[in-house]
Amino acid sequence: MGEATAEDIKDVVDAVYKGESRRVLATLIRLLGDFDLAEEALHDAFASAVEQWPREGVPDNPRAWLVSAGRFKAIDAMRRRARFDASLEDLAQRLDADSRAAEQDDEGVHDDRLRLIFTCCHPALPPDAQVALTLREVCGLTTEEIAHAFLTAPATLAQRIVRAKKKIKDAGIPYQVPSPADLPERVDAVLHVVYLVFNEGYSASSGTSLTRADLSGEAIRLGRLLIELLPEPEAIGLLALMLLQDSRRTARTSATGELILLEDQNRGLWNRAQIAEGAALVERAFALRQLGPYTLQAAIAAVHAQASSPAATDWGRITGLYDILAQVVPSPVVELNRAVAVAMRDGPEAGLVLVDAILSRGDLAEYHLAHSARADLCRRLGRTLDAKAAYERALALARQEPERRFLERRLAALP
Repeated sequence: MGEATAEDIKDVVDAVYKGESRRVLATLIRLLGDFDLAEEALHDAFASAVEQWPREGVPDNPRAWLVSAGRFKAIDAMRRRARFDASLEDLAQRLDADSRAAEQDDEGVHDDRLRLIFTCCHPALPPDAQVALTLREVCGLTTEEIAHAFLTAPATLAQRIVRAKKKIKDAGIPYQVPSPADLPERVDAVLHVVYLVFNEGYSASSGTSLTRADLSGEAIRLGRLLIELLPEPEAIGLLALMLLQDSRRTARTSATGELILLEDQNRGLWNRAQIAEGAALVERAFALRQLGPYTLQAAIAAVHAQASSPAATDWGRITGLYDILAQVVPSPVVELNRAVAVAMRDGPEAGLVLVDAILSRGDLAEYHLAHSARADLCRRLGRTLDAKAAYERALALARQEPERRFLERRLAALP
């Protein structure tokens, strides 16, 4: 290090914490087999680094040093507690022997983050707990940050995480990547959690802000990690989808936070680097010839992103992709999106017939975007009274303030 000052070392420790703490934690969870013990060990390891590195210099491999220090601190603490509880001594010895062997497993270190993701997203945990645990343990967000993002009281969110950890421990949920036979189903669960996080950031379910860039950014980071560690076709498709959707983020709202529809957005504000990367990932996923829902949605997003203007959009291709998507994952929402594409390709009357058929079944009766779509088609057809009724219904169901203000403006603009 040369003549590094204490302040220099502190900056190094801070940088290592920011860049490596989640990897160190994932490995400590594998070595120690317990979330809480591993988190305590992580903090102890960095405390030791702050104390020792100014005297001894920064080690050549800081992450390995921290893992070793954390493991030692945890086992040492357990042995101190064994003075008051003899049953802990056997556990400490067994933990010491097991973790010494596991610490030499270089391949295990490489896969630790992947193991952690699968553990946090285990199907035995409730979906809300999967999201909370993934953001806390894999991404490193604080309990307060997660609670704020999902409009939940921090105490409630903390209890959710505590229950999830207890469930993992009590049920003996293994800290491992699933077997090849179980992998497809488990990968789907992981991708679903990552996309839930992204969607909450890209289009918050409620509140005063349309987007949360920090959450969508974390989801994209998780997506990159997944395809680095597990390059499954749908993982590639999901990352492509998130990049392409996020590329439009700055153009989706005005300077005052008002919603701007895709057709009215300033395409000069779209992030061209993200679009290029997303489109390349779509091609990569298509080349693997396993077209799942994320890959197909990404392909649709790529058509939008690569169009120079609304008029230049290839609505025929978008409709065709929705046809395939409807076969892969039939759902009323997919039908609704296809109906909007048909309206753009064949005219509002053709789209309205499809939207009315969906609403008549009652499938999307409480979905504000279905009523908003119907209102827009009626407006374009000059059916003012029908448009007004549909806008009012959409407004009654919308929870997000920018969307509510948009619907109010559309309603007020009707003759």
